[in-house]
Amino acid sequence: MITLSDARLSTRIAIERAGTWLLRATGDEFIRLSVGAQPDPYPAYARLRARESLYRNKLGAVTATFEHCNLVLRDRRFGVQRTDGRLPRFFDTLAMARGPEVVQSFLELDPPDHTRLRKLSRPAFGPARLDGYRPLIESITHDLLDRATAKDNFDLIADFAGPLPIRVISELLGIPPVDTDRFLGYGRVLAQALDGITSLRLARELRTATDEMYALFRTLMAAKREHPEADVLTQLTEAHDAGELTLPELLATCELLLVAGFETTVNLIGNSTFALLNHPGQWGLLRDDPGLARAAAEETLRYDPPVQQTVRVAHEKVELAGTRIRENELVFVMIGATGRDPAVFANPEVFDITRTPEREHLAFSSGIHYCLGAPLARLEAEIALRALAERLPDLALDGTPRRRPSAGIRGLLRLPVRASHGKPLMVP
Repeated sequence: MITLSDARLSTRIAIERAGTWLLRATGDEFIRLSVGAQPDPYPAYARLRARESLYRNKLGAVTATFEHCNLVLRDRRFGVQRTDGRLPRFFDTLAMARGPEVVQSFLELDPPDHTRLRKLSRPAFGPARLDGYRPLIESITHDLLDRATAKDNFDLIADFAGPLPIRVISELLGIPPVDTDRFLGYGRVLAQALDGITSLRLARELRTATDEMYALFRTLMAAKREHPEADVLTQLTEAHDAGELTLPELLATCELLLVAGFETTVNLIGNSTFALLNHPGQWGLLRDDPGLARAAAEETLRYDPPVQQTVRVAHEKVELAGTRIRENELVFVMIGATGRDPAVFANPEVFDITRTPEREHLAFSSGIHYCLGAPLARLEAEIALRALAERLPDLALDGTPRRRPSAGIRGLLRLPVRASHGKPLMVP
């Protein structure tokens, strides 16, 4: 049955789709990049960098150079909300689709709320905790590879890159054994929604995913009160009971930590493996020296990062790259373009896991919104790539990969591989 809110949302979606069609007709490079997944967006990014350092279109301002993307991400005169606290235009449709009971996570908030909520989550990702996570990640990694290599031909995403970070973040949060496919589905729906609500069907899928996740968190909160454990959900539940965050804030924080805790890593492992297998010389280097696994992950973050773009809102009049930005004007930050900026990186189109980069990439953003889970994602990717190189030296592509239908999140839905001579884990 179509409700009044659905009818309003459907009308809003139709208006935005018509507006998008008109914008695409202008031939603007940024619009084409932002309305659908591109098999290879990097030539288009190069054309954007060749324009002005910052240029305007019908949606706002766009920057694709490392220098100015870094400036915008670090400059406190920019935020993620409007100065009146509302979401930027284009994102309010997403809020409408999710419903009034769902509040923004700290990723979508400015200080002081961003500072308060991020601080509550930070201890779980600190250096002291990360050292203790390594044995868990290694155990899960080898268990998944034991299962995958029993089939010889397998899907690296469904059988390895997807389940690994889901099992890890579930352990950290204190979520019992989960349906991996269901959680991956939640991630795909949320990632697609970030590109824009393009249909009433997507809006309903988003609501269903949100309702199911929130129901799970409420059940777990009650269990943690009865039986507290040394996990993140227990800590957040105790913080809520102490009045440090509201129930909607707690649910939004749990959702962010869960989905962000596996979405980036799934795509990082998938993109890394795909890049390595498409560059046999680089795969050979890693196979001969698995200690390069961390460097391989970092090179992928520069060369083909999971997060391709983000947006900031000017909180006051700002002059940037000789252009005046109006208060509340949107600035689109093309993170995917920055890692191949020749003004910063030598031979940026070359995938080289032995590279000594001139600067740290922006794949995890920068400034106060720098990815809280970056150290964990790096650790998981390092362990995963090292295990692949050590146990599956003859790993090869075995079919046609399928990319995600998303412009903002770059990754693979399917990566068929062959591992003819997988080595079993030798337990002393």
